[in-house]
Amino acid sequence: MRALRILLITAVVLGGLFVLADRLAVNYAEDEAAERIRASQGLTGPAEVSIDGFPFLTQVMGKELDRVDVTLTGVEASAGGRKVRVTEMKAALERVRLEDNFSRAVAASATGTARISYADLGAASEEDVTVGYGGNGKVKVTGTVDVPVLGSITRSVLSSVSITGGDTIRVRADKVPGEGLPGVEDRIRERTDFDRQIGGLPTGLKLRKVEATSDGVVISVSGTNVALAG
Repeated sequence: MRALRILLITAVVLGGLFVLADRLAVNYAEDEAAERIRASQGLTGPAEVSIDGFPFLTQVMGKELDRVDVTLTGVEASAGGRKVRVTEMKAALERVRLEDNFSRAVAASATGTARISYADLGAASEEDVTVGYGGNGKVKVTGTVDVPVLGSITRSVLSSVSITGGDTIRVRADKVPGEGLPGVEDRIRERTDFDRQIGGLPTGLKLRKVEATSDGVVISVSGTNVALAG
């Protein structure tokens, strides 16, 4: 009986030490992964990584993690040849393969969201316009154009945002005041309507849906074979 008790106590102690070692290992791995992602993506802000699943060490031995949640701040994407800052990106990565002697991580699938501020979206438009939230899921775009007879006029329009081609944000005015003169609406649309292709996101991610909110445009992203390091 005494031997059995000692055996049970030993098993509990060893189990506790294993759990402690496992948690220390996962914390180290999260910090290391965050730093590698930050360096590989050229972030201007911090990266946060959370690795799910237990035990972690068993997953590492198998070179595949069940799930990894990542939050990236200050991703510098590109839009029509210009840089555009993605304020925040959150992604849930499933079945993450550890490759090239653990220097590269590739997720079998990923879903998430990316948020771009209106100031950054306006800067990427290549037009002298101001972009803001128009309420009810609309974007408000304000621009100035020179019109014969009328001279310089400034107009604000409520626009819808959508995704086209899996990589491009499209902004289109729902209605443009035409001033009753031929060609005025077209001139205003030349300034307030724009498409911007977004590049520079982690390889494998595609834009799926976009929504205008009070904090900026929120883009739903997803993809397969998404690489976050390496």
